[in-house]
Amino acid sequence: MNDRNWLAEQFETQRHHLQAVAYRMLGSRSEADDAVQESWIRLTRTNTGEVENMGGWLTTIVSRVCLDMLRTRRSRREELVMSSAPEPVAGLHDGSDPEHEALTADSVGFAMLVVLEKLTPAERVAFVLHDIFALSFSEIALIMGRNEAAATQLASRARRRVQGNALPSETGRAQLKGELVDAFLAAARNGDFERLLSVLDPNVVLHNDPAFPPVANVPVVRGSEGVAEQIGQFARRARSMQTVLVNGSAGVIAGNLDQPIFILEFTVADDGRITEIGMIADQARLRELDMAAMDD
Repeated sequence: MNDRNWLAEQFETQRHHLQAVAYRMLGSRSEADDAVQESWIRLTRTNTGEVENMGGWLTTIVSRVCLDMLRTRRSRREELVMSSAPEPVAGLHDGSDPEHEALTADSVGFAMLVVLEKLTPAERVAFVLHDIFALSFSEIALIMGRNEAAATQLASRARRRVQGNALPSETGRAQLKGELVDAFLAAARNGDFERLLSVLDPNVVLHNDPAFPPVANVPVVRGSEGVAEQIGQFARRARSMQTVLVNGSAGVIAGNLDQPIFILEFTVADDGRITEIGMIADQARLRELDMAAMDD
C-alpha cells in the first residue's frame, strides 16, 4: 500500500538518521536538508509495495542524492563552507537516538568534516557509510552501483587519507573559537570596524533570520566589509550582548538566557578567522537550543 499518510509516518521515523547521513556526507546543514527533502519527493513517486526495509531503502536514496550533489559540487569546483554545528533538530535529546546525537555533535563533527573535505565524492560516501554508519560493503556496493571489491577499495583508500590527516585538537579549536567570539563581540561593542575586519574571513557569510525585523529583508550578507557594516549598525545593542555556550560551543546572545532576542552562531577556520555567522531569532528555534552561561 502506498498511502501518503503511512509513507509520511515511515519517513518521519527515519528523518534524524537521514539528516545525520546527509550532513556527514555533505558537511552543510542546508544541503543536508535539501538531500532529505529530495529523498521524500522520490519516496512519494515510488511504488513501495515491495520495499521490505524502509530504513535501508531510504538510506540508499539519500546516499545516492548526496553522491550526485557531491559530484555536481566537484564539477563546478565549488568550495565547501561548513557549519560548526548543525541547527537543532526536534527529537530525542537524551542520548537514546545515536543518529540525532551524531547530527548535533559540534567539535567532533566539525573536525571530521575538515578531513572529509579532502576525499573524492565516491571515497567520502563509502567512508561515511562504512566507518561512521557501519553499512556492509555489499550494501555500499548496491548503493553506489559498484561491485563489492570496488566499494571496499574506496573505503580503505578514504580511511588511509583520513588517518594521514591529523584531526584538529577539539580543545584547541574550542579555545580559539572562544577567543575569536570574545574579540568579535568587543569590536562590535566599540564599533571598531577595522578590528571586526581582522577577525572575519574575507569571504565570510552572515545568515540573517527573517524573524528579526531589522534585517528581515537581507537574508544573506557576503564578504567581510558587508558583514562588518551590518554588525556595526548594532553597536548600541552589542553593549548589552554577551558570550554564551550554544549547543556546547561559543556564541553570542542578545537579550538573556530566559528571554533571548537572537543568538549568533559562528564557524571558525583553522587560520583563526570567522567564516560563517548564523543568526537565530525565531522563538521556536531558540527554545530548541541548549544555551548556557560561559564560565568565568
